[in-house]
Amino acid sequence: MTPSSLSSLLASPQSTCDLCDTHKGDGSGAFRVLPPVFRSFGGWRHFAGPVVTVKCFEDNTSVKALLEGPGLGRVLVVDGAASLRRALIGGNIAAAAAKNGWAGVVVDGCVRDVAELAQAQVGIVALAAMPLPTERRQAGQVDVAVQIQGVWVRPGDHLVADDDGIVVMAAV
Repeated sequence: MTPSSLSSLLASPQSTCDLCDTHKGDGSGAFRVLPPVFRSFGGWRHFAGPVVTVKCFEDNTSVKALLEGPGLGRVLVVDGAASLRRALIGGNIAAAAAKNGWAGVVVDGCVRDVAELAQAQVGIVALAAMPLPTERRQAGQVDVAVQIQGVWVRPGDHLVADDDGIVVMAAV
């Protein structure tokens, strides 16, 4: 993928199906598809952008700090270790993400305040809803390679999500 085609993709994202058709023969690992285990919760069902990562477990300290800062059209990918015991994003954090210009958030874990998330003008996908909040004990690791449902996602990768799924492409 050339820098100009990537800029075009981010300005008007292609569908994940079209991207998969284009890259179906890619054996390099530069094009990856996340498993179909995520559910859409945010106001935007189609979003794309450069990836920022955070790795945390049942503590959203770093998630909150990042989403309260400038998003610049990026997508936050949260490695929550697929925990179904605590929600890593709720209505207030989603509102901050929308206000600060984040394109979306992919949570390998849970969210809460589902009605509020649906009103937020940002893409949010997660495994499930869980009303329990996190306990803030320690910050997570930011801008590290993470494994989401067995698929590696790295800072600077480009992510596209829509109703058909989520794809990740290596940065150019």
